[in-house]
Amino acid sequence: MLEEIAIENLGVIRSARVPVGAGLTVITGETGAGKTMVLTGLGLLMGGKADPATVRPGASSAVVEGRVRVTDRPSVAQRVDDAGGQVDDDGTVVILRTVAAEGRSRAHLGGRSVPQGVLAEIADDLVTVHGQSDQLRLRTASRQRAALDAFAGPAHSELLAQYRDAWTERTALQAEIDDIEARAGERAREAELLRLGLAEVERVAPRPGEDAELTALVARLGNVEELRVAAQLAHDAVAGDEAAEPQENAVVSVDRARRALESVAGTDPELARLAERLAEVGYVLADVATEISGYVEDLAADPAGLETAHARLAELGTLTRSYGETVDDVLAWASDAGLRLLDLDDGGERLAAATARRDDLDAELDRLGTAITASRERAAAELASAVTDELRGLAMGGASLVVDVERADEPGPWGADVVTFSLVAHPGAPARPLGKGASGGELSRVMLAIEVALATAAVDGTGQVLPTFVFDEVDAGVGGKAAVEVGRRLASLARRAQVVVVTHLAQVAAFADVQLVVTKSSDAGSEDGPDDADATAAVTVTGVREVTGDERVRELARMLSGQEDSDAARRHAVELLESSVVGR
Repeated sequence: MLEEIAIENLGVIRSARVPVGAGLTVITGETGAGKTMVLTGLGLLMGGKADPATVRPGASSAVVEGRVRVTDRPSVAQRVDDAGGQVDDDGTVVILRTVAAEGRSRAHLGGRSVPQGVLAEIADDLVTVHGQSDQLRLRTASRQRAALDAFAGPAHSELLAQYRDAWTERTALQAEIDDIEARAGERAREAELLRLGLAEVERVAPRPGEDAELTALVARLGNVEELRVAAQLAHDAVAGDEAAEPQENAVVSVDRARRALESVAGTDPELARLAERLAEVGYVLADVATEISGYVEDLAADPAGLETAHARLAELGTLTRSYGETVDDVLAWASDAGLRLLDLDDGGERLAAATARRDDLDAELDRLGTAITASRERAAAELASAVTDELRGLAMGGASLVVDVERADEPGPWGADVVTFSLVAHPGAPARPLGKGASGGELSRVMLAIEVALATAAVDGTGQVLPTFVFDEVDAGVGGKAAVEVGRRLASLARRAQVVVVTHLAQVAAFADVQLVVTKSSDAGSEDGPDDADATAAVTVTGVREVTGDERVRELARMLSGQEDSDAARRHAVELLESSVVGR
């Protein structure tokens, strides 16, 4: 709900605060006083296009600030949070729009600077405006269809939800089917390459780490003589035949040292400890000598084994060149390739399953679409009757609304129907699409009738929260009893939603819960005093004030006769106020 609007330097308004009531708020005033500037300010708050020409002459910028209660609109509160703004503790959020006389406009939501488009996003949930230039909120077929669906009630909404879910799943399945079919050749080629690769790996049958083992074997077999000489020299140095060598080996030398220390170990404990360590060294040297001796005995030239190892390495090389740097990498590739091949080979089964599910969904969509069409046709007749009844009291007694539901060329996520609102201006006249062949005032009244019917159905059927409705000159071209009926219907709509109306008819204003008057005056001179060269210039100043009690009677009298002090006009004004209370 819109709580208030503060305007500075917008058009003829230098500074004004516009409080908006919870029910029906009417804005009245002399022609040219600046009533439309209030709606212009509201349009800016709702993300409308900024025009620097609307900035008050002499001001650097215009500022419009609005406070909106969003406690009953969680989607709007969430969008404020998403934009980085903040909802105040009292459940309201401040919207600010600044229009520079030279330069760009700026928008703020909940204390955070946001793009203009963010305000436009939340506008549909907050305000619906019907003015002389934009009263056709239902101009498009999609909006007309959405309005009829809202009127049809919760059972219809459930059908639509089921249809949309099925449509979403069907769309995803079709995309999967298209992908499988489009990539069938590519998948077949990939599968064939994988099969060839896996067959080659299977033929070679590498073992984990085999390439490293063969590389070591080739190095060994290719250097047998050098290895034998080195090993023999090491063996002789450690434990060679002392009789055959002029120099005793390490085992003998260590043993002699040990015995020397043991002979005096009883004299010095430190020497006894060292003798024990020499004994340990002797054991280790003996073990090493035995291993070296065994190595020398096993080491033999094997030309055939060397050739076999080279051949095996070459065979493994054909795999590592194609599928990995090492045999372990090749084996890892083979594991992944096997899984991928299973997935590729499963394409035919996936295609069959997806196609079968799509066919089931097509049948489901056809069933739901038929039910939705029947529901829309019933709702169309009811909506047309309700709006036509409303039009009879709005000086359009011969007019009627026609709501057509026709089969669409192609179904969509909304169903398989095209919904068209048409207006029959008088009996015998052809039905013409809404918005063609009617004056602005007639269109506003048609929209009022539709909104009353939709709001009644929405609140009575679902209890949903409606947006703020704004009507500009909805009473254009009517008077007398018809004007009273316009006021009564606006008051009826205001029992279900917040309504703001710009009017020049006292019969409409009398039904208001809050009446605001826009007044115009002229300031001659400037702050520099009468000696200023421009002091004779007259500057128009507009203000907005709420009127109650006798002030409201005077305003209604002015609207009735142009003479707020006329006793007859004042009596008529009082009578209007009294009758509006009875007629609500």
